[in-house]
Order: sequence, then structure tokens, then C-alpha cells
Amino acid sequence: MRWGGFDQQCSFISTCIVRGQNIPTKEPEFLPAGILSVRGKKMVTHNNFNAEMLRSVFDSLPSLVFVVDEDVRIQEYNAVAAGIMPGEQAAIIKHRGGDVMHCIHSTEVPEGCGRAPYCKDCVIRNSVNEAFQGSRAVRRRTKLEIIKDKKHLEIYALITASPFTYDDRQLALLVIEDISEIAELRRMIPICSVCRKLRDDEDSWSRVETYFKKQWDVDFSHAICPDCYKIEVAKIEGNSRKFV
Repeated sequence: MRWGGFDQQCSFISTCIVRGQNIPTKEPEFLPAGILSVRGKKMVTHNNFNAEMLRSVFDSLPSLVFVVDEDVRIQEYNAVAAGIMPGEQAAIIKHRGGDVMHCIHSTEVPEGCGRAPYCKDCVIRNSVNEAFQGSRAVRRRTKLEIIKDKKHLEIYALITASPFTYDDRQLALLVIEDISEIAELRRMIPICSVCRKLRDDEDSWSRVETYFKKQWDVDFSHAICPDCYKIEVAKIEGNSRKFV
């Protein structure tokens, strides 16, 4: 059963599991009848679709997922996020994301995350702010630089910030998807300068379509660009004149 889009699902899930908070008092419009209903501050579940299951779904999401406020202070996080943020919950909840994730720029000034000169261009912070201001989901790509186990790591990420209201508070679901492998692919694919074939890890050369189909199961549809169209039309017209 599929109910709602990704942003709607995650917004509802995050609303249901914020620690120490009540279940929302209004059933989301996108949730089908018979799955879950909310009366007052009591949640009535059907078909065993309960808060524990929502927590399990939240933790099973394969990306880093946070619930944050307008200052990107973490209100909740899933199991994947917990894996990169060692320490007690008290050292994470209510703290800014950059401080907790050890962004290299968070240590540039004593005030920490969001206060360094670089922070005005921070894609995560700007995406969250834009989501709040426009009341819509925002998606951006960026490169994160963090310190983990005393090592400087660069992670190419897809950032999604989706706003929602809970208990009269403006919050956002912040999803960080690691796309480093895809970014590395874009940067490092060897291509023949003559025939334009691509070389894979096994030193085998393939057409672009074959390479992406094999590596990423991507199919191509074919068209013709305006420049090539003009060239091909000129060839046809030239050949036609030869037979006149």
C-alpha cells in the first residue's frame, strides 16, 4: 500500500515520533481511512499500524534523517544518523547540526555552527531556511566536510528540507543522502577522445548507453539536437544534389 509522497510520509512519521511529544491531533489528509485515526491526544490504531511501527520505519530509512528547527537544532534523528553521531542523546538533541556532525566550519568561530563566515553559504542551513520561508520542500546538492575519527571526510550529498507544523511549532524534516559514489562517477569516468566510448573498472570500453545500462541500469531514449539536425539535413540535401 502506498500512501502519499516521500515528503508527506516522512513529515507524518517525524511528527509521530518526536520524543516527549504528543501524537498530532489531526489525521493527515493523505492517510487513507482505516489505517490510523487520531481523537484528541489519543492515537487509535488499526491493522497494527502504530507509533512503534512508525518509529521502525523512521529508523529503517537508509539516509540521515533529522527533525530540526529554524536554527538547524536537532529535535529528533533516526538510527542511521545516530551511527555517525557518537555520544549521549543529551549532547545531540537541541544542538545545531554542524556542531554535532563536526562540520569543519563549526570550529572556525567560538559560537559554532551557523555563525562562521562560510555559514551564510551553507546549503543545509539555507535549504532549511528556504523550506520554512516558502512552506515547501527544497532539494539541493552539496559537498559536506566533516571530521570523523580525527579524519577529514568529504561527502557529496543530496539535501532535502521539508517543513511541517507540530504542536504550533515550525519544524523541518532534514534528509541527507550520500551520493558520493554517483559524484565520483561523474568526475572520474575515462572517455575516449575519438569514439566517445567509456572505460569501466575492468578496462573494457563501451558505448555510453551500454555503460550506464550495465553500471546503473539506466536506459536512454534517443533524439537529435538542433546542431546535429542541421548537419544531417545538409548531408541529405548534398547527397540529393549529386543525383540531380
